[in-house]
Amino acid sequence: MKHYSVMACEVIEALNIKPDGIYVDATLGYAGMSKLVLERLNDKGLLIGIDQDEEARIYSDNLLSQVGKNYKILGINFSELKNALNKLGINKIDGIIFDLGNSSPQIDDEKRGFSFMKDAPLDMRMNLDSTFSAYDVVNKYSESDLVKCFYEYGEEKNSKAIAKAIVKRRKEKEIKRTLELVDIIKKAVGAKYFYKNHPERKIFQAIRIEVNNELEVLKKVLPDAIDLLNKGRRAVVITFHSLEDRIVKKTFKKYSEVNELVKGIPNIPEEYKPLIKIINKKPIVASEKELKENSRSHSAKLRIIERL
Repeated sequence: MKHYSVMACEVIEALNIKPDGIYVDATLGYAGMSKLVLERLNDKGLLIGIDQDEEARIYSDNLLSQVGKNYKILGINFSELKNALNKLGINKIDGIIFDLGNSSPQIDDEKRGFSFMKDAPLDMRMNLDSTFSAYDVVNKYSESDLVKCFYEYGEEKNSKAIAKAIVKRRKEKEIKRTLELVDIIKKAVGAKYFYKNHPERKIFQAIRIEVNNELEVLKKVLPDAIDLLNKGRRAVVITFHSLEDRIVKKTFKKYSEVNELVKGIPNIPEEYKPLIKIINKKPIVASEKELKENSRSHSAKLRIIERL
């Protein structure tokens, strides 16, 4: 199974791994990053990988078992990170990775329905135990809810036309397949706009975010991750679209500044001081070499923070 971890070298360098540390890969996927972390840990170190996707967990377990034994894999949503670690008796960690893109095997697996280029059932669930899928969004959401989803999560200017076309089509019959949806989008916006602007990319992104509640769980987990970090240790986040990056940037800015309530006073109480420092003011992007090797790295942005 081919999987390419974006900016893996930059992530490992940023983490500055200590061999006996506790590290979390909050987006385990197919263990590309986790393998590199585990290779750098000694017997006292621990890697914890988190993923909702059972297929990814099974694959990763097989891969990591060939590297070492000092790892645990948890089948949870990363929004449950803090509670899950507390249950393991862990309240501090030495580094955490969030690689927020879909893994290549997920996208390439036709039956998962993530790709707008392959015919598949409308699914897009990260967690296959979930009963809510892309089918439900497309066939059950009201026109106004579809518009809201497409506009907020896809930033597509033709959201109204696309939502209207979906509602019209589903009155005739259920929309069950990915390429059916692509065809509806194309007819709603016209071929010229479709081939120039690729609205299907944005609409599929919007539906995937809605199905997996991606932005809300990201907002919840980032403060938890900051709280869990030991002093001087780091969190790294790779985003693949502007909505995610905006949330990460805003959260990191908030926790890297003095609380507004006490700005300007000479002796700032400890609880109002910044919790983190931002290591790279501008996001790191993939190298020219990586861009040539992996087209999926084009939109990736890496942000790094360190706990104070």
